[in-house]
Amino acid sequence: MKKYKFQIATLLTSGMMLFATSCDDFLDVPPTGQLSGLQLNTFDGLDLSLIAAYSQVNGRERRMASPSNWVWGSIRGGDANKGTDPGDFGSINPIQRYEANSTIDVIEENWVGLYEGVARTNNVLRLLVARSEDVTDDQVKSISAQARFLRGHYYFQLKRNFNNVPFVTENEDYKAGLEEVSNNVEIWPLIEADFKFAAENLPATQGQVGRVNSWAAKAYLAKTYLYQKKNTEAKALFDDIIANGVTSNGLKYGLVPYYDDMFRGANDNHQESVWAYQAAANTGSVNNANPEFDLNFPYETGSSGPGNCCGFFQPSFTFVNSFRTNANGLPLLDGSFNDPANRVKNDQGVPATGAFTPDTGNLDPRLDHTVGRRGLPYLDWQDHPGAPWIRNQPNGGPYAPKKFIYTRAEQGTFQDNSTWTPGYTGINFMIIRFADVLLMAAEVEVELGNLEKAREYTNMVRTRAVNSKLMRNGSTMAANYVISTYTSPWTDANVARNAVRFERKLELGMEGHRFYDLVRWGIAKQELDAYIALDGQLLAAPLGGSSFTPNKDELLPLPQNQIDLVGPTILIQNPGF
Repeated sequence: MKKYKFQIATLLTSGMMLFATSCDDFLDVPPTGQLSGLQLNTFDGLDLSLIAAYSQVNGRERRMASPSNWVWGSIRGGDANKGTDPGDFGSINPIQRYEANSTIDVIEENWVGLYEGVARTNNVLRLLVARSEDVTDDQVKSISAQARFLRGHYYFQLKRNFNNVPFVTENEDYKAGLEEVSNNVEIWPLIEADFKFAAENLPATQGQVGRVNSWAAKAYLAKTYLYQKKNTEAKALFDDIIANGVTSNGLKYGLVPYYDDMFRGANDNHQESVWAYQAAANTGSVNNANPEFDLNFPYETGSSGPGNCCGFFQPSFTFVNSFRTNANGLPLLDGSFNDPANRVKNDQGVPATGAFTPDTGNLDPRLDHTVGRRGLPYLDWQDHPGAPWIRNQPNGGPYAPKKFIYTRAEQGTFQDNSTWTPGYTGINFMIIRFADVLLMAAEVEVELGNLEKAREYTNMVRTRAVNSKLMRNGSTMAANYVISTYTSPWTDANVARNAVRFERKLELGMEGHRFYDLVRWGIAKQELDAYIALDGQLLAAPLGGSSFTPNKDELLPLPQNQIDLVGPTILIQNPGF
């Protein structure tokens, strides 16, 4: 599982959670080239099966199961909008308008892709039971701990999107009880158990950096506690992780000094990478790269920019405005960033050749590491030209994504030219990074009354942002960056809570976190209404008239096809669908 040799073993059959077949015994002949159970029960066979379970993390051919959650976390959370003509990849349109239904194909793609991951992990655990005699106890412990970590990950994703889902273990298989597993059981304790087992049985470091370690398992377990508001349990883990945690390749956890360096392929597996999908380009299959990002690059850039398609992930006005800072370099926590006087200037409605006055107000520099804005350097390509790189500006606005986009210098190494678009990258996607850990820990400290410790963690993240100002020609700042840390003590829990939550929005923007954060904080309605009020006015066609419905839109509907396979008494639909 080395960075450039992430082999994919096509050893598994369950493309969906459930499927039905019928055949006579004489037809039960293994296809030519298929590995037998005896071959898979050796250590090498078990390890190949485990690698297959790792490989599914990025969704493979089911891009909507990727942990980038660019639709489920960022578009639903108001960081971005789909931004193109209504007919292009139209199944995302009702999702961004909070009008999802149980027959939408991308929702089932998310379900199927994640359950494919579950099936692959369970296959590994099932093979371990019948392992060959040469597999040692230490190897069993290592393989089972990695598999259970991965199963915990797949179910964590399913839990956030669908709430309770059938928790299938290695003890159920087709015609062995699988069809009887209902979603009427709370699965948080089962997810916890998988991550606890992984944390207790994984080593602190690994010989191959792509394999998870005990610290990644502790971080995921702490995140699981956080989602359940088990703050005391989460704090104990976060304290340990922040003080002692190391990456799988033995680097002490810390913040990468320069913000943009986190998203460069040459720096993959740096000190901030708690757990990342090990993407690789030019391996013979773009599924080993980041297969979902082909849709999200600037549009029709030709040779002057990256990707050349498809403009499906355009940062929102509300998100961009959030980076406005006051005279002291602090964010506008009162929501006034969307007031007309504070909005970031843009070229909405202005032709590419028209006059444009760049914004000169105070801004957090992370904006220009996250969002491509007209007239400012777009990585090492050129200044963003505006409308020529935007597929449908009236539907999407003037902005382009910037994180996890390859640079000109990364062409051919961390970017793949082997298929219809050059928009496949071998840049690792970080599922958990250390800044995320610090801000989750800060949340816990606020809820436990330790406001100054929360300020300390938040300021650690902001200090790195101070050091990451985008420069033009190596000397001149590209915009008027004014940012600072919180210097006054935090004495009010509500003030501290709002500051920490807003910091997550700025630091982790466009990384798939926002919607899930809003839901678990219980403020999705108010925040998304504010987003719709502005962006729905400026982007009337795709967003106008949309509305978030509490106690319904926090979740996705269970796919109707899946319900039809087992019946509505086994697979119970979420309320409101």
